[in-house]
Amino acid sequence: MIVDDRIGLETSGGRTARGRAAHPHFFSGFLTTPRVAAAGLLAVADVAAARYYQPLLKASLDPVVTGNGDRLRFESFSACGGVYARLDVLEDGLDGGEPGQGTTNVDVNNPLRLALSRITGADPMHLRVGPDELAVTTLDSPLVEKKVALPDRWLRGFAETQLIASGMDVRAELPAAEATRLLRGRAPDGWLMPSGRALRPTGRPAPGAVFLGGPDRLAALARVMRHAAALRVYGPPVTAGCPPRSSAWEAVLPGMRLTLMLSPRAARGFSGEGAVLDDMGSAEDAELVSVLLAWEPRIDVADLADRSGMPTDRVRAALTRLGTDGRVGYDAAEAAHFHRELPFRAGRAERHNPRLRDARTLVEAGAVTVDGDAATVRSGDRVYLVSRSERSLGCTCTWWTEHRGGRGPCKHVLAVRMTTRGDDE
Repeated sequence: MIVDDRIGLETSGGRTARGRAAHPHFFSGFLTTPRVAAAGLLAVADVAAARYYQPLLKASLDPVVTGNGDRLRFESFSACGGVYARLDVLEDGLDGGEPGQGTTNVDVNNPLRLALSRITGADPMHLRVGPDELAVTTLDSPLVEKKVALPDRWLRGFAETQLIASGMDVRAELPAAEATRLLRGRAPDGWLMPSGRALRPTGRPAPGAVFLGGPDRLAALARVMRHAAALRVYGPPVTAGCPPRSSAWEAVLPGMRLTLMLSPRAARGFSGEGAVLDDMGSAEDAELVSVLLAWEPRIDVADLADRSGMPTDRVRAALTRLGTDGRVGYDAAEAAHFHRELPFRAGRAERHNPRLRDARTLVEAGAVTVDGDAATVRSGDRVYLVSRSERSLGCTCTWWTEHRGGRGPCKHVLAVRMTTRGDDE
């Protein structure tokens, strides 16, 4: 909605510290650098409207916005699921309003995109997330009439990205000029190695390297690089011979950060990575930790462990499980989880994960037999052998042979884990 040069982002239902709300109100105030904020919002919307894999199939979905008390976070996934975008508008980027606490999805439609693109450096920008009581009638405006429900694929993507990001560290920090040169010159597809304050192609994985699969997927960064002080590159630990890994690219902006996380390949969406299946805590642990969460912008794992009486490894596993419902994200810049509450019923992502669902079916059917360090799983008319070695498991099925655990465990390995743990959820 556009009124008196003010831009309002209308909501379509969400969660707050007091529970569900039809039209939650998280923020009303000015932004200190309106032109930069407008470019960042457009970049997040660009990703939500893009399909980098099979680009002829178009889609446009609503970004998610979370108020964390001291900042606003705008998040989206590409339609193909292989790019995650997040704009963090920090305390220094907000002026004249204090963010509330809650999560919803917002409609960034074409008229709003046009208004954002017209903002210049001299124009003030007032941002309102959620209409107040006197403005409820604006929901009937044709500028905000289209509401799109968040799909299960997005929810699974949120679960995967928070866990993948938690394993990343800064690999390089490029000055804005070098970053712009890299992006304009079409960064190479493959492994990159930090060299001074630049990135250079390397033909093979090595410690310190990052993998950039489908460099055209960084296109949304072009909107903000003229305002950026630097571009930070994040990646997980790499060893010789390891497969392609996800990477994250963060534009450091005045009062805010724009991050794009890329799956290893354009054809791979985050929803199918299966990373969360390796380390999910119990439902009881997750429920206890969820009660202790309070919309923190930075979740202190040690503090949660102290308050819950659980060791930190169980707390982290519980956070992973909460991530399957989109209730926890991860900010690599601060190396910390953050709390959000997507407008979904608890357990929805888990119920819609095929491998997890099939594994539970196998356990309930009594298809798993464990004998010391080996186990057999009967699935249909076939029997699969699952080998157990400390924390590592392997299987004779086609999925495991093809991916070697690189996209999470197969349903047979999951079924064995559930059996040995005594899962009955």
